[in-house]
Amino acid sequence: MAGRIQDLSRAKVPPGFRGRPAWFVQLWWIVQGVLFHASPQAFYGWRRFLLRSFGARIGKGVRIRPSVTVTYPWKLSIGDWSWVGDHATLYTLGQITIGENTVVSQHSYLCAASHDYTRPTFDLYAQEIHVESEAWIAAHVFVGPGVTVGRGAVVGACSVVLKDVPAGMICAGNPVKVLRVRPTEVE
Repeated sequence: MAGRIQDLSRAKVPPGFRGRPAWFVQLWWIVQGVLFHASPQAFYGWRRFLLRSFGARIGKGVRIRPSVTVTYPWKLSIGDWSWVGDHATLYTLGQITIGENTVVSQHSYLCAASHDYTRPTFDLYAQEIHVESEAWIAAHVFVGPGVTVGRGAVVGACSVVLKDVPAGMICAGNPVKVLRVRPTEVE
């Protein structure tokens, strides 16, 4: 095999990739570790305040558990009355937008970045994730970069989502597959 497939000694974070200076990123990680993660379960307003203080756009009534991890809050937007469950990771190296009345369940991982494995420098890139209003990402789901989960869709537990999920559908699996239409009840 000629040449190197991967040479991480040459890897760099692209200029401006974080969206804030390194000291600000470090300050957030300290605040997240000390004030966010250590907050009592019922202190949803406190965690909304901390995220907003670091540039996140967080709607009213949003419930984010203290064990949630957010990499860069300034790249996060969550609509009114949405929930983010225990130990979910919002890997916001790229923008993550979560709509209104949406649930991201426990241990799910929304990953808005990856690496170009075809380049020896393993270049880092970001792609937005959109989870539209009234969707439900069930427990232990992985959502990859560039994915849109359509309005009202359900993604079943332990699924791997690497392509868009259509609105109003129940989907599950690895890779995720459309199973059927989500039943609705209109009040």
